[in-house]
Amino acid sequence: MSTRQSVEQDERAVAVIGVSSRWAFVFLYFGICIDGAYRATVLHQNTLDLIALVLGSLIISTIYQARHKVLGKTWVKAALFGALCGVLPVVFGVVFKVVSSMIQAR
Repeated sequence: MSTRQSVEQDERAVAVIGVSSRWAFVFLYFGICIDGAYRATVLHQNTLDLIALVLGSLIISTIYQARHKVLGKTWVKAALFGALCGVLPVVFGVVFKVVSSMIQAR
């Protein structure tokens, strides 16, 4: 038997995985926001389910990080950014609906 343990991941691998997960999360996040704006303006659908997904993912991530005491100094900025992205489709939907109703009234 060998007492040496095999190392599958080192610090660099963990850092790369973390950054790639962050980029994937940002991509999905903005995709949901854009989809919500499209659904609200073009399809005239309710986007509360997408907003709940965006805000729910942020809440879960923040709670997990807080429990493990790894929240950095920028977590407030990240939370505000997430809230902005959650509210952004609603704002776009309202603006586009008002503009489209003004155009149809002409």
